[in-house]
Amino acid sequence: MTTATEAPALLSPMLVRLAEEHATGALLRDHGTLYLVDGQVVHAESPAAPGLEVLLAERLPREGWQEAFDRAGPHGRVGRFLVDSGRLADGELELAHLGALFDAAFFALAPGSGPTRFRHGVAHWMGPVRPVSARLVARECLRRRELLDSLWPYPQADNSPVVAASSDAPVTRRQQDVLDLADGVRTPADIARALGRPGFHTLIDVRRLAAAGAVTTPHEVPDPVVVPQWMATVTEDPDVALLRRLRQALEAL
Repeated sequence: MTTATEAPALLSPMLVRLAEEHATGALLRDHGTLYLVDGQVVHAESPAAPGLEVLLAERLPREGWQEAFDRAGPHGRVGRFLVDSGRLADGELELAHLGALFDAAFFALAPGSGPTRFRHGVAHWMGPVRPVSARLVARECLRRRELLDSLWPYPQADNSPVVAASSDAPVTRRQQDVLDLADGVRTPADIARALGRPGFHTLIDVRRLAAAGAVTTPHEVPDPVVVPQWMATVTEDPDVALLRRLRQALEAL
């Protein structure tokens, strides 16, 4: 089992060094970027993870984001502006931001073949909301990898177009939303963005659907596992459990 101390080194040795040096800037990798302030992760971005403007679209319309960006973006204080202007409550922004940070970091820290670069002094326009230690980010990323592999150990399903298959397996409402968009063209990232959901949560749905035989897996694999009926009634929204776990982990630091 990977310890909390080993986790950052397994994912990114450079992240370990930057955290030890209390560096400030942007860590650029194949699949995304981590922004650090004094060695702590304050923001993350990845093409595979919808940003806050997508995840909070129902709560904050596009015009609100544009005003915040125009007025506070050049100063790197968009998050603070959203709270001070009353558009979002402080705790609301914090929880949403933490969810988006961990979601994007999972993809940004995925294995890649390109070089890892660090640009000193680069800041994100959102500004610090709730800094998170590199150790905690890395530990959560590894936990998520292990969870996905326990559901269906075929990561090629994460990046390929999702193709619905004929199946009588029971599905949840969330999974049906994914199936409705599984047109053989959209990838899990495309579906996450269309639904306004975190990318990782969409991967969970895709892997569970693949395990049940409800979507195809892009290579020859064993026969789909039999999915019990009770899986159709399990909690349909992982957001609440995730945010509770993030809050507990942060309070334990």
